[in-house]
Amino acid sequence: MYQIFIGSLVLSTIHALIPNHWLPLIAVGRTEKWTRNQTLWAAVITGFAHTMSTILIGIIVGLIGYKLASRYSTISETIAPAILIGLGLIYIIHDLRSLHLHTHEAEPVVTEPGKLKSRWIAILTSLSIAMFLTPCIEIEAYYFQAGTIGWIGIFIVSAVYLMITVAVMLTLVYLGIKGANTFKSDFLEHHEKGITGAVLVALGILALLVKF
Repeated sequence: MYQIFIGSLVLSTIHALIPNHWLPLIAVGRTEKWTRNQTLWAAVITGFAHTMSTILIGIIVGLIGYKLASRYSTISETIAPAILIGLGLIYIIHDLRSLHLHTHEAEPVVTEPGKLKSRWIAILTSLSIAMFLTPCIEIEAYYFQAGTIGWIGIFIVSAVYLMITVAVMLTLVYLGIKGANTFKSDFLEHHEKGITGAVLVALGILALLVKF
């Protein structure tokens, strides 16, 4: 049981450190002018979405076997990166359009608070779906081992993975926000959407090419 706990702790920490778990939140939050609380809540919500899919599949894996995880990974390795790439392309196109309008001295667009909240929910939903569709395959495999000692093993892995993943993501996003706020650049201010889009597309392509 102690071995299961230590193994879950190490795997959960390493997995939560992967940039595509928290870097998109920092990039999108800065681009969308989210408040610090909105960005941190986004980290909590997407973190829970990610862990819930992992735990649900992990429970089945712990009872049936590792083959289910490998079958599910073929879906998650395609759909979730595609969502990141699609969202990134939208930002890039929006940045190019904004650049074109700027050259024609267009009037600045003021977004109403209600629309800002709806936009936050829409983007957060997209990111949450992407996270839900990318369960941690390493932990899924570990569920198989944990299942050998019964439900207590499955519970230990689930509890540790949930708490560590959300805590690490929240910490990294918080540190990322502080770092972003201390670095100011005119180029970044005018091309935040394009840069954010490039980051999301790169992370999506990386997820397609590299199995974390």
